[in-house]
Amino acid sequence: MTEMILLEAEENMDKAVAVAKDNFAGIRTGQASAAMFANIAVDYYGAPTPLQQLAAINVTEARSVVIAPYDASAKKEIETALRNSDLGVNPSDDGQVLRIILPQLTEERRRDYVKLARTKAEEAKVTVRNMRRKAKDLIDAGVKDGEFGEDEGSRAEKELDALTKKHVDAIDALLAHKESELLAV
Repeated sequence: MTEMILLEAEENMDKAVAVAKDNFAGIRTGQASAAMFANIAVDYYGAPTPLQQLAAINVTEARSVVIAPYDASAKKEIETALRNSDLGVNPSDDGQVLRIILPQLTEERRRDYVKLARTKAEEAKVTVRNMRRKAKDLIDAGVKDGEFGEDEGSRAEKELDALTKKHVDAIDALLAHKESELLAV
């Protein structure tokens, strides 16, 4: 019984780490990447649609991105969504595709992105801790109801603490890597 609780908690914690990784990928660094555009939704015929479903995103150089819409009529909406995003980019339309030249990050902007990364990391850690609390409540309820003994409950709690520490450490490692990317000049 405790194995099921621990397995479910670990799966949820893994998902929280994956979400943190995706969030970090969306934070702009000095280099262009297609992942920067993962969270941009375009108003396409009245429905918010992910940019990846509407256009091909190609990184042509270290700070240059070309976005080729599949539907030429959606180009204006894509351009508007890019301008309104928190990436701070200004796409230029050359008739066929949208080109984005990413400006060099200023020191102040880099610090802002580090703060954003830390906020995302803390949100992920809170999610992991919430998963821990939920699993601990299930373990405590199982011990109280007599589904398993106190020794098994104690052992499960120790395993749960180890799982929590492992996932929090993974988030910290992702954060440290992202901070080093952001602060590298």
